[in-house]
Amino acid sequence: MGTDAGHDRLAAGHGPPGATDTEFFDRAELADTRLGSGRKDDPRKVAEQGSAAMMCGDQTVTAGALLNKVQTAAGKIVPDRLTAAQLRRTAEPASGS
Repeated sequence: MGTDAGHDRLAAGHGPPGATDTEFFDRAELADTRLGSGRKDDPRKVAEQGSAAMMCGDQTVTAGALLNKVQTAAGKIVPDRLTAAQLRRTAEPASGS
């Protein structure tokens, strides 16, 4: 998903980041999950990768660590029900203990 307004002043794109080290997990009460307590990408690096991609004209970038790139690629071929089941397991309360 991405769009270009037809001139060089406005462009929009998307980048599916993986778990990023922000306040999201605490605010969403997910800090005690595998997802919330695991390794997270540096938000500055994720933003820099997205910004660099936009400056190069790329409408899509998979920012973050190699694991996010692998998961994003797998998500294109793995059935949604399996992807959802995996996410559910990593987001279960106390799964990070």
